Amino acid sequence: MTIETQMKAIVYYEYGSPDVLELRDIDQPTVEDDRVLVRVRAASVNPADWHMMTGTPIVARLSEGLFKPKRTVAGADLAGTVEAVGKDVTRFQPGDEVFGEGSKTFAEYASVPERLLEHKPANVTFEEAGVVGIAGFTALQGLRDHGKIQSGQHVLINGASGGVGTFAVQIAKSFGAEVTAVCSTRNVDMVRSIGADHVIDYTTEDFTQSGPYDLILDTVGTRPLSQCKQALSPEGIYVAVGAPKTMVPLLGRLLAMAFSKNTVWFVAKANQEDLVVLRELLESGAVKPVIDRRYRLSEAAEAMRYLGEGHAQGKTVITV
Repeated sequence: MTIETQMKAIVYYEYGSPDVLELRDIDQPTVEDDRVLVRVRAASVNPADWHMMTGTPIVARLSEGLFKPKRTVAGADLAGTVEAVGKDVTRFQPGDEVFGEGSKTFAEYASVPERLLEHKPANVTFEEAGVVGIAGFTALQGLRDHGKIQSGQHVLINGASGGVGTFAVQIAKSFGAEVTAVCSTRNVDMVRSIGADHVIDYTTEDFTQSGPYDLILDTVGTRPLSQCKQALSPEGIYVAVGAPKTMVPLLGRLLAMAFSKNTVWFVAKANQEDLVVLRELLESGAVKPVIDRRYRLSEAAEAMRYLGEGHAQGKTVITV
């Protein structure tokens, strides 16, 4: 089905700072057989959006476009209301409230594969559901799949006050772990409020001199791998998430990990099974998304600029 009407969206046609982002009228997306057209109510801002906008690290341009971006509409996470469905879609119908991960979500409408959507729990808002996607997948897969988290383990989250970190603290607690959170002074009370058993203020204490920990989930990569591993137990696992902004730390990290035992660097992958897990965590109240700031769609450049400062407490959300 082809939709011929127009919608507002945030677009960019060259790599650069948030100044390249523009609010424009473009055609609404088509609804393919296995896709769902979602009226977007909220979409979150992620480091992945920053990397795509800036074209960094350069290696990312191999898939996104070497000289200019192939994908011209920003955004990945979303929550909203089903507007229309393709003929092969069976789990959703118009009017359903949904959340998940897709692409080109900084817009009034987005076309999303059915497998990357779930029904929004009634006990969370569109804004809360709209920030779950990438950060939720990353925290869950980092702890469970790569960190092999077990009940009773002592887990450290470096960068606990950020988007992934706030999900990780709560998810680790849901697994029955004892959680130590690393953050700055202004975020100490917040990370305690979401369940951290212990908090290390990195401005006054070196977390690599604490421990030992069975698992370290590092969301920010602020300390050398060799120092982080000093804080691990003999069989402990170090898991690093996300992508460095330049090639030098990327290559250094990959080389270090190639010769290190129980060390993992990964980028999360969206899938339906984990989206169901995240929905259940939201429904049970085990996870409550932390939202720092809210911006309108027309303020997407300001939202991206705030993300780039690196001081967001939890997630930043764009409301549509």
